[in-house]
Amino acid sequence: MEQLDTFLSRHAPFDALDAHELRELTAGAQEHSFQAGQAVLVEDGPPAAGLWVVLTGSMELTHEGEPVQVLEPGECFGHPSMLSGMAPTFTVRAREPSSCALLSAEAGRRLLGTETGAAYVAVSMRKRLTYTGHTVHGLLEVGTTPVSAIMRPPVFCEPDESLREAASRLGRDGVSALLVRLGGDGHSEERLGILTDAAVRSAVAVDGVPLDAPVRQAVRSPVPMVPPEQLAIEATVEMLASGGEHLAVLDGERICGIVAAGDLLGLDAHSPIALRHVLLGASGEDALVRAAAQIPKLFVTLARAGVPPRELGRVLSLQHDTVVARLIEFSIAARGPAPVAWSWLDLGSVARREFTLASDQDNALAYADSRSEPADPADAGEEGVDAYFAQLGRDVNDGLVRCGIGLDNNGVLAGNRQWRMSTREWLSTFASTMEEPDESHLIRATVSFDFRSSAGGLMIAPELTERVRAARRHAQFMQLMARTATGYPVALSFRGQLASGQHGDPPGRLDLKRGAIIPLVNLVRYHALAGGVTISGTLDRIEAAASVGVLERAVADGLREAFDVINGVRFEHHAAQVQAGATPDNLIDPEQLAPIARTELREALQGVRRAQKRVGAWSPP
Repeated sequence: MEQLDTFLSRHAPFDALDAHELRELTAGAQEHSFQAGQAVLVEDGPPAAGLWVVLTGSMELTHEGEPVQVLEPGECFGHPSMLSGMAPTFTVRAREPSSCALLSAEAGRRLLGTETGAAYVAVSMRKRLTYTGHTVHGLLEVGTTPVSAIMRPPVFCEPDESLREAASRLGRDGVSALLVRLGGDGHSEERLGILTDAAVRSAVAVDGVPLDAPVRQAVRSPVPMVPPEQLAIEATVEMLASGGEHLAVLDGERICGIVAAGDLLGLDAHSPIALRHVLLGASGEDALVRAAAQIPKLFVTLARAGVPPRELGRVLSLQHDTVVARLIEFSIAARGPAPVAWSWLDLGSVARREFTLASDQDNALAYADSRSEPADPADAGEEGVDAYFAQLGRDVNDGLVRCGIGLDNNGVLAGNRQWRMSTREWLSTFASTMEEPDESHLIRATVSFDFRSSAGGLMIAPELTERVRAARRHAQFMQLMARTATGYPVALSFRGQLASGQHGDPPGRLDLKRGAIIPLVNLVRYHALAGGVTISGTLDRIEAAASVGVLERAVADGLREAFDVINGVRFEHHAAQVQAGATPDNLIDPEQLAPIARTELREALQGVRRAQKRVGAWSPP
């Protein structure tokens, strides 16, 4: 590998030092190699002996066993423990064969005591706290899943059906048990029996019941019953107490489902936590594609369990981030280490952590400015640097398509040059967007101002965030943003009824994205910019804008309710499509909605329309 000081000079916070300072700082540094899975620091273990820097491979930060962040070459770790003298908060282990440099504690303190070093500590700690918080939000416990979310439709057979015929139905189409209505004796309610493979074997082999005998001679009764709202974890206790492997689900007087032991035992295996571990452990892109195919099933389980829309968006966004991180690792493993520091930028709904099964890709790449005249002939130079990241972007874009996440129709993709730039170019683009506002810049602003760095060590987010915070000082730009806040009409008729077939939508269909979500998101983004709010999530923006006084509390409450209602309808539509084997989209038939849902959606859109009308001419603060 190249000289340590040369390598570090391309990464923060070392890039602020001159060559002499770097050589002094790295004198005596030790290089260590680690095998995949080997821990360097252990959560609540011995404090870090110095400042660690990733040289090759990648390191994984985990908290209480959950992966939180992947560190790429050039990124530091161990500094919070080194500076405080306390035990590490994270376990840091190698995700693959990796090497790291260990700088002495004295050198680490000297570096991090500079203005640039202190900024690095603050930014890296904030990033890790944020990643930890969003990981926790995106990994819901399955213990709160009700039986209704995992039950199967009940299958009945007649008590006089032959045991042979009934047994032939077991095991087909996922049927593990047949329910049998046995009738009452005139003094009690109708009894329910159950026939399983185990019951058939016991009746034939132990009791000598012939296969031509009626089913009633082999069924077991009574059948334990639970209500549909009972928690799955409680149903497990009921099943263990009964000594059987099935429960009937009773809704009032109607048998509405059946739950098998396998459904309960497999619940943890289909949780957000389990699926994320499968994605992170995928051995190659084919394995990742197979694992990603389980995301819609996970979504349906959580949706049927009553998980709120906001939490569903967070779960899907975290799984999306995990897929992206793995695709990046595959690309780097195939093409070699990145020539300079970089950052993968999520844009749009996934940046807001509002990703859905019908969302497409919105992403970008930023990389550190390279020297125009490389001192080392092996240095790729600016053109070679961009060529590397062009391929990285295409690798990830193509991999996401294979995982079921389509390309953006407007080409907002890291593989496209327009959305892949150096730090200098990104800062210039953000500046020109506000200083020279026009329609093309406006489109870029509505996409790129919702950004989130989800991978890579380039510290570009703070500088871009400062540009976004300064937007309200540009009156002409804010006037154009006000137009986006009001220029996308909600899907309502002149008389305030739900309107379908608008703007090229199919007859009888209402596009919830174009006619509901986009108007709401644009409106809230405008108010956030007006208040100097830089958080990306729509609900977070609403609360922050109300807190700083640029959005009236009553209006904010109405917009928050509208967001929940719109996404509730949207996610219910997606869950139904997944269960029907259809590709999720945003086109609903308003007439097919339940009356209450239709009324709530209409009132939500009316609330957004009223809030749009309240947007007046922009006046600088």
